[in-house]
Amino acid sequence: MKRPFVTAEQLRQITEQYPTPFHLYDEAGIRENARRLYKAFAWNPGFKEYFAVKATPNPRILQILREEGCGADCATLTELMLAEAVGMGGTEIMFSSNMTPFEDFAYAHKLQAILNLDDISDIDYFSRLHSIPELVCCRYNPGGQFAIRNQIMNTPEEAKYGFTRDQLFTGFRRLMDLGVRKFGLHAFLASNTTNNDYYPALARLLFQTAVELHQETGVEITLINLSGGIGIPYRPEEKPVDIELVAEGVREAYAEVLVPAGLAGVSLASELGRYMLGPYGCLVATAIRKKEIYKNYIGLDACAANLMRPAMYGAYHHITVAGKEDWPCDHIYDVVGGLCENNDKFAINRPLPQIEIGDLVVIHDTGAHGFSMGYNYNGKLRSAELLLRTDGTVELIRRAETPADYFATLNVTAHK
Repeated sequence: MKRPFVTAEQLRQITEQYPTPFHLYDEAGIRENARRLYKAFAWNPGFKEYFAVKATPNPRILQILREEGCGADCATLTELMLAEAVGMGGTEIMFSSNMTPFEDFAYAHKLQAILNLDDISDIDYFSRLHSIPELVCCRYNPGGQFAIRNQIMNTPEEAKYGFTRDQLFTGFRRLMDLGVRKFGLHAFLASNTTNNDYYPALARLLFQTAVELHQETGVEITLINLSGGIGIPYRPEEKPVDIELVAEGVREAYAEVLVPAGLAGVSLASELGRYMLGPYGCLVATAIRKKEIYKNYIGLDACAANLMRPAMYGAYHHITVAGKEDWPCDHIYDVVGGLCENNDKFAINRPLPQIEIGDLVVIHDTGAHGFSMGYNYNGKLRSAELLLRTDGTVELIRRAETPADYFATLNVTAHK
């Protein structure tokens, strides 16, 4: 059974100052996890994690991760500005975008970020920059199906991302002609997988491709970015990824493929989001209504505008009733919000302890793709974000929206 990283007593104290709903993040857990990742990949001296900003776009989170050696994986102008706001620049930023406006490329270049080109046509944009970076990365889409031990993980040919193999070789030659001297290679072929074989299999594919690029074009490959895709166990019965085992599998592929080809100095990178933050955040809400018709409903003061994944994907998020962690789960509820949409449900037919009005409900694993996917449907306002610091104190790292925020972008003439 999952237990929250925060106790019922802590939550009661927090809610005396900050009303629900809010997202709460665990600083100690975030730091410990980042250190675990870096320790696992310590065999590669140049390894760097570029946190996927889209997962949790909060400067305080980025600051914590930067202190642990992480950079930022940005995909848009605003995400670049967030990274810049915490002092990041240069090789601390990986700009992995797609269908990119030229202005975004130009801003990334101004920050001296590593540009990770998504399409061969990006080279035309690239050539318009005021100077040519020494290092450029390209995103590879191998097409077909990506399988591990006969298990199909994804179908790259259906994805909108990346260069084909022929385009990759052509693109590297064009970039060399433009003056690029060092190259990186990147691919993203699965999402939210807890399969320990994913990264090693992806690494082997990228390593072999890098060797062939080096041998056929003469380019200097200095960076291989394994991107994201490592997931978390949302359900209590699921096992987490063994990051030490994953890193060892990548090391074996490195030794077998890159080292014999004379590419022993290649640095590795990752662009993890969910793995870095998912388990270290939760959505805290209050049970405010009950409804008993054909089913038993518990209504929260949170809704899909605060956590979209269950409504959008039917995704499972574990739920704990604070203070009732050890009570029997002998009641069946649909746990819902107040949107005018029937998919506004955090849980369907979920066995839970008896819930009373006023109970605090903890929805687990919202540290990534939780707040960041929020929206204002029905005029709902996005919640606050809080940080449970390592010393046990709580820091407001984003205030809750107010009606004034909602109206701030509207041109409303007062009716008299």
